[in-house]
Amino acid sequence: MSAPARRHRVTLVAGDGVGPEMADATLHVIDAAGVGIDWEEVVAGERALVTSGTALPSAALDSIRKNRVALKARLRAAPGTTNPNLALRRELGLRAQLRPVRSLPGSRYPGLDLVVIRETTEGEYAGLEHRVVPGVVESIKVITEAGCTRIAQFAFDYARRSARKKITAVHKANILKVSDGLFLECVRRVSKGYPEVALDERIVDSTCMQLVLDPYRFDLLVMESFYGDLVADLCAGLAGGISAARAASIGDGIAVFEAVHDAPPEWIGKNWANPLPLLGSSLLMLEHLGEHEAAARIESAVSKVLRDGAAVTRDLGGSARTIEMAEAIARALD
Repeated sequence: MSAPARRHRVTLVAGDGVGPEMADATLHVIDAAGVGIDWEEVVAGERALVTSGTALPSAALDSIRKNRVALKARLRAAPGTTNPNLALRRELGLRAQLRPVRSLPGSRYPGLDLVVIRETTEGEYAGLEHRVVPGVVESIKVITEAGCTRIAQFAFDYARRSARKKITAVHKANILKVSDGLFLECVRRVSKGYPEVALDERIVDSTCMQLVLDPYRFDLLVMESFYGDLVADLCAGLAGGISAARAASIGDGIAVFEAVHDAPPEWIGKNWANPLPLLGSSLLMLEHLGEHEAAARIESAVSKVLRDGAAVTRDLGGSARTIEMAEAIARALD
């Protein structure tokens, strides 16, 4: 007798806006691939704010802590409130974000394969702002040795596991000599324990220009939160747009795989949204769960559907609805 199929328990945060539509499409494809997942759905974001008075109910956080793995669509912030996506990362200690970038069919840079790793809780995204006097505001950039060392360690560990040969530390230490200087000091110190991985250092504006000119020169890039937010989306644009934007936010024993893009408010409820921002991140989740074969099959099916172009959403030049694109991907599974 064959061994019973593995089953996984995963928290599902369908999110706001077009998130529930993306989530339905993603679950349809994963189920078609034969992966056994027991989904524990929780509510967070704007919907939770309406029903429970907080964007991050304890039930949602407790579920993620218990299951250790979550798939999350984008959460929307109510005006004047803390961004719930950032708040969730802080609450769960998800201090590192992994943003792998691989070219999709039709990309102007075929065969591109690089990784952006960003710290997520410090720097400008610490959210420390105040009004000094009318017309003058101050935003505080917080950088700690512990945070810089932790993200550097994560990056070099990842490079070693995935056989990456070079890490580029992205910074602005030519201007921000103390804060970004500390970041570079920590990266250099950690790099000494990984002689097989070359360390390159590059100013963030030069990095952006060089990425556009020749992204193939890069392998893995590590940086602080704000720079990483910009550079990761730039890289996704080179590889195929929001369809290539994938993210895993990782802490101690907890991983949240999330869509980092939403869709225009007028698309909500119309089933027009591209499902790939969440489906792509779910492939990172499947690899994390050890479901490598299923992830590869779905990846191949996505490529087939994109190359064919007959069942893609309007942002990709087609007219298919969200679930119709998902159904096409499911049919294309080998």
